[in-house]
Amino acid sequence: MPKTTPFHSRVEPLNQTGIWKHWYGYLVAPQYQYSLNAEYYAIRNSVSLLDTSPLFKYRFAGDRGRALLERVLARDVGACRVGRAQYTCWCDERGFVIQDGVVMQVAEGEYRLTSAEPTLRHFRSVTRQMGFPDDTVEEISDDFGILALQGPHAYDVISRLTEAASPLKYFGVAQSTVASCEVTVSRTGYTGDLGYELWIRSEDAETVWDALAAAGKDYNLTPIGTSAMKMARVEAGLLLLGVDFNTSRYAWVDAQRETPIELGWSWMFRKLDEDPRDFIGRRAIEAEIANRTSRWNTVGLAVDWHAYECAFTESGIIPPMHELYTESTMSLYRRGGKQWDYAGYASSFLASTLLRRPIGIAKLPLDLTEEGSEVDAEITVIRQPKYILARVERLPFFNPPRKTALMNGGAS
Repeated sequence: MPKTTPFHSRVEPLNQTGIWKHWYGYLVAPQYQYSLNAEYYAIRNSVSLLDTSPLFKYRFAGDRGRALLERVLARDVGACRVGRAQYTCWCDERGFVIQDGVVMQVAEGEYRLTSAEPTLRHFRSVTRQMGFPDDTVEEISDDFGILALQGPHAYDVISRLTEAASPLKYFGVAQSTVASCEVTVSRTGYTGDLGYELWIRSEDAETVWDALAAAGKDYNLTPIGTSAMKMARVEAGLLLLGVDFNTSRYAWVDAQRETPIELGWSWMFRKLDEDPRDFIGRRAIEAEIANRTSRWNTVGLAVDWHAYECAFTESGIIPPMHELYTESTMSLYRRGGKQWDYAGYASSFLASTLLRRPIGIAKLPLDLTEEGSEVDAEITVIRQPKYILARVERLPFFNPPRKTALMNGGAS
């Protein structure tokens, strides 16, 4: 039987479509309303509320917990001080990515980490190699529900319930109370917009949901499903495990594996020379950077709107734009080269109504990853392949100043 999140009693009556999907054993709604755009624009124009409780959650405490994180995580967790969060990844010995996630130090010596897929076995394996007991890492997935409050009015809503949000900088973390319930508030999210995430004890989930719903009533607070979130994350240039990359653990061949550099995360290693840690995969990553052996890079791809439109209208049909989001391969070819000169592929594709053009996240060889580089993208029109112009763009496509701006009372 599928499990339900701690907020299920509140979200079930809101699901007008009656459609549920499984997210690692939990029932989640891909969308609540029949209009997916209504949920998407709640993220961009007002404020949205998303239940992300199925994320796997882990706790690391004390010197051993920190030592384990220093060994496992690719980014230096020492830079993640109390009251801060950090987007990171962890790799195998060959430098291929196993997963990505967010780690936060919620109190002195106490860290929490989220991941999209289970990773306890991997952490425990490293724990034993280091000679530490299994309880160095503790799974706390069932203990907490998580809500993501995202959109330009996210601060207006949360500031009605707690003063802790006011001083939070981007990726800041604070302990607080909402409706007399203890919560952890972080200024994070997966939409590329102004947003906050709340860790809530499972037994307090309904109380906090009701408080947020009441506080957001004047701001058109809209519960959203996972589909609207996925649309927003493409505009934000945020990668999705299982779509834009796969865990190296389940890959058959190296062509299915990717390094952090190939995923566009080279910024994680800007201060690698100052980092003394011997984290898993370090030697392979250092060699890749020094020898420039990356096979490709992950880039933004903007499809030429005129070419896209003509490919359909010349066949007598209207180009699809309405609520168009896909997680399938779009082959990319070199322009002006030999026929079928394959170059790479797009892993995510979105007809962005906000940006008024089709965009995607793509994998291309290094000589085609400069901004402005042109490729031919293969689309299907009435079951026939058509080739249209697409250009490489810098990610993210959408990056509003409000995402990182200081809120009322925030310190510089």
